Amino acid sequence: MAVPEMANEQRAEQILDVFDTAFGGLLAADPAAFQVKFRKMAASAFAFYRGTACLFYADLERERHGGPFLDDRTGRVWIHGDLHAENFGTYMDSTGRLVFNVNDFDEAYVGPFTWDLKRFAASVALIGYTKALSDGQISELVRIYAAAYREQIHALASGDAKRHDMPEVPSFTLDTSQGPLLSALRSARSRTRFALLDSMTEIRDHERRFTSGGGSVELDAATRYKVLAAFDAYLETLPDESLVRPDSYRVKDVVGRRGVGIGSAGLPSYNILLEGHSDALENDVVIYLKQAQTPAVSRHITDRAVREYFRHEGHRTVISQRALQAHADPWLGWTELDGAGQLVAEVSPYAVDLDWSDLDDPEEIAAVVADLGRATATMHASADEAESGHSLVPFSTERAIDAAIAADEEGFAELLVDFAHAYGARARADHLLFVDLFRNGRIRP
Repeated sequence: MAVPEMANEQRAEQILDVFDTAFGGLLAADPAAFQVKFRKMAASAFAFYRGTACLFYADLERERHGGPFLDDRTGRVWIHGDLHAENFGTYMDSTGRLVFNVNDFDEAYVGPFTWDLKRFAASVALIGYTKALSDGQISELVRIYAAAYREQIHALASGDAKRHDMPEVPSFTLDTSQGPLLSALRSARSRTRFALLDSMTEIRDHERRFTSGGGSVELDAATRYKVLAAFDAYLETLPDESLVRPDSYRVKDVVGRRGVGIGSAGLPSYNILLEGHSDALENDVVIYLKQAQTPAVSRHITDRAVREYFRHEGHRTVISQRALQAHADPWLGWTELDGAGQLVAEVSPYAVDLDWSDLDDPEEIAAVVADLGRATATMHASADEAESGHSLVPFSTERAIDAAIAADEEGFAELLVDFAHAYGARARADHLLFVDLFRNGRIRP
C-alpha cells in the first residue's frame, strides 16, 4: 500500500527536525564533512540506518518511561547505544589477546537493555532484505539472536552467586571462534604494527615522523601546543597498569586528521605518534585524540543521576567502554581541548570489522547471528563488574535481565521480530525520503 504524500512530507519534516538537533552545530561548522557523510548514507538503507541513531531514538521516545521487559533496573543498564550488525570486530585487548566482540562505543550510555536489542534486530532485517531473504528467514534470524542472547544471559545469571569461583566467560578468540568470526581474527593476526606505521609515517633524520598528505593536516604552533597540553592531561586518566614505561609516552609528532568516519563528521581529530614500549622504531604507537560526540540515546534519557555523572562526553565514552568491554585498550583515556571532551585511544593495526559482503548462506548467517547474540549478552552482563562507573549500575545486570525475560520467554523473541520488520520497513522508506531531501538541497547548514 502506498504511503500518502502528506504522510511522507510529515515524516520528511520529522527527519529534518531530528537532523537539526543532532547535527545542526557540527553541520554549520564543517559542511564539507557532512556532504561526505550524507553521500555515504545515501548509498543504501543500511548505510542510512548506521548514520541515524538520532532518528532511531527519537522514534523510541515513547518507551523512555517504560515498555515490555523494562523496570527500574532493566531500564537503567550500560548499553552500547548503536548496536547494529556491523559494529562488531576484532581488537587486541590489554592482555595481548586478539578478541572478536562489540566495538565502537561512541554512543554508549545508560538506558533500557531492549534498545540495544531492537537496534540490532532492525539491522538484521535491513541486511536480510539486501540479501533477498524472505520475511520468514529474517524472522528466524531474529529469533536465533534472541534465543542466543537469552541463553547466555541465563547462564551468566545462574552462575552469578559463584562468580568469583567461575572462570572468565569465554571470549571469541582464535581458540574458541569459528566461521566468519575466526576469519576476521585470522585476518587481524596477519596484520602488523610495522605495516600500519609504514602507511602513516616515514623515517627522517633517524626518527619516525608522520608523512604529509593522506588526510594529515600540519598544525600551527598554537594548535600543536594545545594538543600537547591536552595529551599531558590525558596521561592522568590512564589506569596504573598502563603506565609501565614512562618513555613510552614520549611524543614524536602530532598532526590533524580529516575524514575520520561516517559517525564523526565535523568532529576535530588529531593523531599523536609515541615512542611505544621500546626504543625500536617498529614499536612506535599512534593514538588518536577526537572530540567526543553527544550520544543520541542521551537526548531521550531523563535520569539526572546519569547525566550528571559524566564530566564531559570524552569521559562518558571512556567510562562506558571500560564498563562494556573486558580488558579494554590500555591506551584508552580522555582529556579536554578548547573546552570540549576528547576521546583518546590507539590507532590499532589489529582492528578488523566483520565483513557481511560475502555472508550469503542462510545457515552461516544464522551461526554468526547466534554468536553476536551471545556477545551482546556478555557485554551487558560484564558492565556491572567494571570498577569504573559501578555506582551508576550497582546491581547484577544479568540477574535483572534474566528475571525480566523469564516472565515472558516467547513474548521476548516476538517483540524483537515484530520490531525488526516494522523498523526495517520504516528505515527503507526513510532512506528514500532522505535521498530526496539531500539531492534537492533541503539538508543544509
